[in-house]
Amino acid sequence: MKALLFVASGALFGFLLSAARATDYAAIHGMFKLTDLHLFGVIGVAIATAALGLFVLKRAGARSLAGAPISLAHKPYHKAVFLGGIVFGVGWALSGTCPGTALAQLGEGKAYALATVLGIVGGTWLRQRQGQAAKVA
Repeated sequence: MKALLFVASGALFGFLLSAARATDYAAIHGMFKLTDLHLFGVIGVAIATAALGLFVLKRAGARSLAGAPISLAHKPYHKAVFLGGIVFGVGWALSGTCPGTALAQLGEGKAYALATVLGIVGGTWLRQRQGQAAKVA
C-alpha cells in the first residue's frame, strides 16, 4: 500500500512539473537567458511549500520513516559544494532538466531525457565508488 502511495505521489508531482512547463526545454532555456521568468515563480512556490510543510511537520512532532524527529541541521560550507553547484547548474542549463524533471520528461516520452537520467545514475555511481575508495585507503 505504501508503494502505491509513493507511485501516486510521484505521478502527481510529474504531472504538476509538466503542467508548469518545468519539463519544457525552451522554458528552462528561457529561464537561464532571463527571457521566460515563470519558472522562477514555480521554484519560489516549491520553496515556500516545502518550508511550510517542514514547519507543520516539526510543530506536529512528526518523525521520519527511521523514527528520528524532523529537523534541519546546519551544514558547513565546503569548496566541493560550490564546485558541485557549478557542475549541477551547467548540466541543468545544457540538458534542460534537473533530476526531478528528467524523470517527468521520460514520462512524457521525451527520449533525450534518457541521456540525462543515465548521466545522473552514472555520476551517482562514480561518486559512490569514490567514497568507498576513500574509506578503504
